[in-house]
Amino acid sequence: MADDDLGSLLGGLLGGGQSGGTGNLLAGLLGTLGDSGQGGGNPLAALLSELRDGGLEGKTQSWVGSGANEPITGAEVAQALPYQTLDRVAQQAGIAPEEAADQIAAALPEAVDKLTPDGEVPQGSLEDLIRARL
Repeated sequence: MADDDLGSLLGGLLGGGQSGGTGNLLAGLLGTLGDSGQGGGNPLAALLSELRDGGLEGKTQSWVGSGANEPITGAEVAQALPYQTLDRVAQQAGIAPEEAADQIAAALPEAVDKLTPDGEVPQGSLEDLIRARL
Protein backbone atom coordinates (compact mmCIF):
# COMPACT_ATOMS: atom_id res chain seq x y z
CA MET A 1 0.00 0.00 0.00
CA ALA A 2 1.39 3.41 -0.99
CA ASP A 3 0.58 5.12 2.34
CA ASP A 4 2.55 2.45 4.21
CA ASP A 5 5.59 3.02 2.00
CA LEU A 6 5.32 6.79 2.35
CA GLY A 7 4.80 6.39 6.10
CA SER A 8 7.97 4.31 6.41
CA LEU A 9 9.91 6.85 4.38
CA LEU A 10 8.56 9.77 6.42
CA GLY A 11 9.38 7.89 9.62
CA GLY A 12 12.95 7.45 8.39
CA LEU A 13 13.16 11.11 7.41
CA LEU A 14 12.01 12.10 10.91
CA GLY A 15 14.53 9.84 12.61
CA GLY A 16 12.80 6.45 12.61
CA GLY A 17 12.22 4.76 15.95
CA GLN A 18 9.24 6.37 17.64
CA SER A 19 8.58 8.45 14.51
CA GLY A 20 7.23 5.45 12.58
CA GLY A 21 3.68 5.99 13.80
CA THR A 22 3.94 9.70 13.15
CA GLY A 23 5.30 8.98 9.69
CA ASN A 24 2.25 6.84 8.98
CA LEU A 25 -0.01 9.57 10.34
CA LEU A 26 1.60 12.19 8.08
CA ALA A 27 1.41 9.79 5.12
CA GLY A 28 -2.29 9.29 5.77
CA LEU A 29 -2.80 13.04 5.93
CA LEU A 30 -0.85 13.63 2.71
CA GLY A 31 -2.69 10.78 1.02
CA THR A 32 -6.08 12.13 2.05
CA LEU A 33 -5.26 15.62 0.82
CA GLY A 34 -3.63 14.30 -2.35
CA ASP A 35 -6.81 12.35 -3.14
CA SER A 36 -8.80 15.58 -2.87
CA GLY A 37 -7.17 16.94 -6.04
CA GLN A 38 -5.95 20.07 -4.27
CA GLY A 39 -2.42 21.31 -4.81
CA GLY A 40 -2.37 20.17 -8.43
CA GLY A 41 -2.01 16.55 -7.30
CA ASN A 42 0.98 17.32 -5.04
CA PRO A 43 -0.09 16.29 -1.53
CA LEU A 44 2.50 18.52 0.17
CA ALA A 45 1.26 21.55 -1.78
CA ALA A 46 -2.32 20.61 -0.84
CA LEU A 47 -1.40 20.34 2.85
CA LEU A 48 0.38 23.69 2.87
CA SER A 49 -2.54 25.29 1.04
CA GLU A 50 -4.99 23.97 3.65
CA LEU A 51 -2.84 25.28 6.49
CA ARG A 52 -2.39 28.69 4.83
CA ASP A 53 -6.12 28.95 4.21
CA GLY A 54 -6.62 28.02 7.86
CA GLY A 55 -4.65 31.08 9.00
CA LEU A 56 -1.19 29.54 9.37
CA GLU A 57 0.57 31.17 6.42
CA GLY A 58 3.41 32.64 8.50
CA LYS A 59 4.17 29.35 10.19
CA THR A 60 4.07 27.32 7.00
CA GLN A 61 6.36 29.82 5.31
CA SER A 62 8.87 29.45 8.16
CA TRP A 63 9.01 25.69 7.51
CA VAL A 64 9.51 26.05 3.76
CA GLY A 65 11.94 28.96 3.93
CA SER A 66 15.32 29.12 5.57
CA GLY A 67 15.66 30.00 9.24
CA ALA A 68 13.95 28.72 12.33
CA ASN A 69 10.78 26.65 12.04
CA GLU A 70 7.89 28.15 13.99
CA PRO A 71 6.13 25.57 16.18
CA ILE A 72 2.47 24.71 15.76
CA THR A 73 -0.03 23.32 18.26
CA GLY A 74 -2.49 20.49 17.89
CA ALA A 75 -5.31 23.00 18.33
CA GLU A 76 -3.97 25.04 15.40
CA VAL A 77 -3.79 21.91 13.24
CA ALA A 78 -7.34 20.95 14.21
CA GLN A 79 -8.59 24.44 13.41
CA ALA A 80 -6.77 24.73 10.06
CA LEU A 81 -7.64 21.31 8.61
CA PRO A 82 -11.15 20.25 7.66
CA TYR A 83 -12.57 18.15 10.48
CA GLN A 84 -13.42 15.31 8.06
CA THR A 85 -9.77 15.13 6.98
CA LEU A 86 -8.42 15.00 10.52
CA ASP A 87 -11.10 12.52 11.58
CA ARG A 88 -10.31 10.22 8.65
CA VAL A 89 -6.58 10.29 9.38
CA ALA A 90 -7.19 9.65 13.08
CA GLN A 91 -9.50 6.71 12.32
CA GLN A 92 -6.87 5.19 10.01
CA ALA A 93 -4.33 5.46 12.85
CA GLY A 94 -6.76 4.20 15.49
CA ILE A 95 -6.45 7.31 17.67
CA ALA A 96 -8.62 10.26 18.65
CA PRO A 97 -8.62 13.31 16.35
CA GLU A 98 -7.13 15.45 19.14
CA GLU A 99 -4.21 13.04 19.55
CA ALA A 100 -3.72 12.94 15.77
CA ALA A 101 -3.63 16.74 15.68
CA ASP A 102 -1.04 16.83 18.47
CA GLN A 103 1.19 14.26 16.75
CA ILE A 104 0.89 16.02 13.40
CA ALA A 105 1.74 19.35 15.05
CA ALA A 106 4.84 17.86 16.67
CA ALA A 107 6.21 16.46 13.40
CA LEU A 108 4.97 18.86 10.73
CA PRO A 109 7.52 21.70 10.99
CA GLU A 110 10.48 19.33 10.70
CA ALA A 111 8.86 17.20 7.98
CA VAL A 112 7.97 20.18 5.78
CA ASP A 113 11.41 21.71 6.37
CA LYS A 114 13.11 18.51 5.22
CA LEU A 115 10.74 18.08 2.25
CA THR A 116 11.45 21.61 0.99
CA PRO A 117 15.26 21.75 1.02
CA ASP A 118 15.46 24.46 -1.64
CA GLY A 119 12.92 26.76 -0.03
CA GLU A 120 10.05 25.73 -2.28
CA VAL A 121 7.61 22.87 -2.61
CA PRO A 122 9.23 20.31 -4.92
CA GLN A 123 7.55 18.92 -7.99
CA GLY A 124 7.23 15.21 -8.54
CA SER A 125 6.90 12.23 -6.26
CA LEU A 126 7.28 12.72 -2.52
CA GLU A 127 8.59 9.17 -2.26
CA ASP A 128 11.45 9.99 -4.65
CA LEU A 129 12.26 13.21 -2.80
CA ILE A 130 12.34 11.45 0.58
CA ARG A 131 14.52 8.63 -0.74
CA ALA A 132 16.97 11.25 -2.04
CA ARG A 133 17.08 12.90 1.42
CA LEU A 134 17.68 9.67 3.41
